[in-house]
Amino acid sequence: MPRDGEGSASAFVEVDFDNQLARTKTIHKHLNPVWNQKLEFHFQDLETLRRRSIDVSVYNEAKPSGRNFLGKVRIHGSNVVRRGEEVVHRFPLEKKWFFSPVKGDIRLKFYFSTEPEPSPPPPPQTNTNSSTACTTGTSPTSTNIEVDKIKESIEEEVKVVTTQFINKQVVHSQQGVPVIEEDTRRPPPVTMMHSQQQHSMHQEEFKLKDMHPNLGERWPAGGAASSGGGVTGRTGGVVERWFSGADKMTSTYDLVEQMYYLYVRVVKAKDLPPSAITGSIDPYVEVKLGNYRGTTKHFDKKANPEWNQVFCFSKDRIQSSVLEVYVKDREMVAARDDYIGKVTFDLTEVPTRVPPDSPLAPQWYRLEDRRGEGKVRGEVMLAVWMGTQADEAFPEAWHSDAASVHGEGVQSVRSKVYVSPKLWYLRVNVIEAQDVQASEKGRSPDAFVKVQVGNQVLKTRGSASRTASPLWNEDLVFVAAEPFEEQLVLTVEDHVHATKDEVLGRLALPLTAFEKRLDHRPVHSKWYNLEKFGFGALELDKRKELRFSSRVHLRVCLEGAYHVLDESTVYMSDNRPTARQLWKPPIGVLEVGILGAHALLPMKARDGRGATDAYCVARYGQKWVRTRTIIDSTSPKWNEQYTWEVYDPCTVITLGVFDNAHLSTQGSARDLRIGKVRVRLSTLETDRIYTHSYPLIVLHPSGVKKMGELQLAVRFTCLSLMNTLHLYGLPPLPKMHYLHPFTVNQLDSLRYQAMSIVAARLARAEPPLRKEVVEYMLDVDSHMWSMRRSKANFFRVMSLLSAAISVFKWFAEVCQWRNPITTVLVHVLFLILIWYPELILPTTFLYMFLIGLWNYRFRPRHPPHMDTKLSWAEAVHPDELDEEFDTFPTTKGHDVVRMRYDRLRSVAGRIQTVVGDMATQGERVQSLLSWRDPRATCLFVLFCLCAAVVLYVTPFRVVALIVGLYMLRHPRFRSKLPSVPSNFFKRMPPRIDSML
Repeated sequence: MPRDGEGSASAFVEVDFDNQLARTKTIHKHLNPVWNQKLEFHFQDLETLRRRSIDVSVYNEAKPSGRNFLGKVRIHGSNVVRRGEEVVHRFPLEKKWFFSPVKGDIRLKFYFSTEPEPSPPPPPQTNTNSSTACTTGTSPTSTNIEVDKIKESIEEEVKVVTTQFINKQVVHSQQGVPVIEEDTRRPPPVTMMHSQQQHSMHQEEFKLKDMHPNLGERWPAGGAASSGGGVTGRTGGVVERWFSGADKMTSTYDLVEQMYYLYVRVVKAKDLPPSAITGSIDPYVEVKLGNYRGTTKHFDKKANPEWNQVFCFSKDRIQSSVLEVYVKDREMVAARDDYIGKVTFDLTEVPTRVPPDSPLAPQWYRLEDRRGEGKVRGEVMLAVWMGTQADEAFPEAWHSDAASVHGEGVQSVRSKVYVSPKLWYLRVNVIEAQDVQASEKGRSPDAFVKVQVGNQVLKTRGSASRTASPLWNEDLVFVAAEPFEEQLVLTVEDHVHATKDEVLGRLALPLTAFEKRLDHRPVHSKWYNLEKFGFGALELDKRKELRFSSRVHLRVCLEGAYHVLDESTVYMSDNRPTARQLWKPPIGVLEVGILGAHALLPMKARDGRGATDAYCVARYGQKWVRTRTIIDSTSPKWNEQYTWEVYDPCTVITLGVFDNAHLSTQGSARDLRIGKVRVRLSTLETDRIYTHSYPLIVLHPSGVKKMGELQLAVRFTCLSLMNTLHLYGLPPLPKMHYLHPFTVNQLDSLRYQAMSIVAARLARAEPPLRKEVVEYMLDVDSHMWSMRRSKANFFRVMSLLSAAISVFKWFAEVCQWRNPITTVLVHVLFLILIWYPELILPTTFLYMFLIGLWNYRFRPRHPPHMDTKLSWAEAVHPDELDEEFDTFPTTKGHDVVRMRYDRLRSVAGRIQTVVGDMATQGERVQSLLSWRDPRATCLFVLFCLCAAVVLYVTPFRVVALIVGLYMLRHPRFRSKLPSVPSNFFKRMPPRIDSML
């Protein structure tokens, strides 16, 4: 039965047996579909089969996710015969209810077998309506046949080119290991069941998963305290009483699961007895709890030492009911340190301390002898309490979880907060120079200016006229970071010939000497004398002393009204200008609870087995956070919560998981990337807590791989809804980016320089946030050419164009009277709109309003995450991966080939960006009514409703006149800033933040 409104149907069969559901692939646009697929179901015994029935239903696949009923057949299990006795049966399709429009029949073959069946080759296609009752899965289809044809042609062309040039043995340049590539020909056919099961398994593996963690505001009374072993009795009772009752204490750690720790603060000691052998004492303290031992630093010859160190033991790993604190004397000669005394604590008597309570006051304890029968000389000041990760002592404490880490590696396992350096754009306007003389007499210099700031070097063009007073009037823009450590070094050089440039004068100025500009007002220019260079520059050399000094005319300023881009604009986490005076108040607060990770893959070998020492890094705005490193765990639990001020909701927070390679050495080892997650704030509902497990997906030279899952709790709190909605009409970047914009080449170069500066400054922190981590978080290699990214961006565009193609096809079919009812209705609507043209715009906006309301049911329930299908990572060819992971410049072949190959990758990278930008614009149009950004869609839907009402009551001629005059208005009445609709559109969330 035709059910798609176009005289055809896209049919598939769904079979239900004993709560086991499977379906065939979809045959598009065909009233006589042929499947020839097999579906398999499992049952316990023949008696179960005899009591069950098989429901075979035929449906029409309707876009985007619906289906229409076409008929059904019910087969009783007693009619199923043994394999080898089966025949093809023909059944008429039955109605679901009396008025169901059903016609046609279906051919089935059903049987059972107690042995596994070999996979025969697929039978040839026939023209009969045939379907075997045991197939599973569907094949991915596009929304239009033309798009499918384009995809197939591109894939076929890529495969042909790849087959012609691929080698059997490809050396992966990044690993330096020869790998035998798979044959580029199509692999041998496998059974449909195996491929579909594998596809569905991958789809399920890469999905976002819901979580139900026991967060702070969901803790049951006493639940958190009673869980876990090791500490019972009075301590548990104290914690239960603390959480019970109406006076439950709130905490800022309400997005993480509560974790209990035993804290021991060793403050100092006094009156320690000297050693009988040396007459002095080198004291240190050892804290012992079960199998865990932590030691303080030791002091040489000091009877009253002060340590002030904190030790932290996880409650989940406590295996003893007694805490022992030893004071020992470090003996350099003897093989064993001398024992002075100890203090013992019963864990059932340890008090519980919860912030914002004041810190527990330390006390003096007399040291006991070895057997605990008497007191010895000396006292030690200690504080012992039970607390949570919200305790102030938690970040700097020695953790039992990292007891195997020693030396400098201890710093690298602690959680830290980093702040990006404050970046400025330095604009150097080189105007002109005077009295520039070439070294050769009688020759006019071909002068140009070279300016260097740190590692950044830019040059002006050569002067148009070769005179002693050259004129350039050219802007050179650099990136500088506070505190300003570099100088501006300017040299005037003479281009003697193609291989030689001669320096004629030099100038070095500190960056602090330049004016900071907060708007577009002009900056005063200055003349600077150039230092003498070459002969005569030294005071002691008087042989060819220069009689005069050249000078250069400059206009230099630090631009504070721009936002210095150190990340891509589509992943932008901050858009504030550099100058703090131009910042607006925050509109919200972002809170992220980094709960933990699950099922991480081993990243290194340790003691003959795989191990992972994972930590998480989050970046939003200028604030970077790094969790502590969990040693040797594939399912680490961090439970750390961080907060950021939000100045714009259309921003993205990036979180990455890495393996710590610096536990025992500070050498050249690199922290390995495990995966990355991006969350766009505008896709989050206000004041809702999102608890999900995000897949960590990474592309390797061998293909796409799931490295584990990152468990997060995210909440976006809006401080002022009106201010937030007002931002949707403002430009995404500060207005100086539109009044005096940079060129595309300048933005690319400046962004790379900004990323390099941020990576260098954060690498100087203690512990350092390493360069490979910062570059991965900032997507430093996103501009590199990749066949996979280019195909992904192309198919994003084609998926958008497919909707327009479908509309044109539908209109062509209306004109051809394929469906007379639809054609008559279109004629009626056309006549009404022609007769009453004032209804055109109200009807359009009202229709969009209704579409927005209809799509509200299908709005995304989860934040976006990495999409392997959208990234074209599942179907990527091995040779394309080898090209993507190749070095730049390439190491594949002859010098000429390498030059051409690099040029091709550079040009294709820009084409790839343009295609991606086209897809981004189209996806922004889609997001207007998709509720991907709930606040923006709500604004647009309300605007559509108001526009429909206003346009309904306003004469169409008046509206057309106003719109026409507005579009044709004089440039004097135009603003250089983008319009409100343009700003609103640019803030719509594209799908690019879900791409790998």
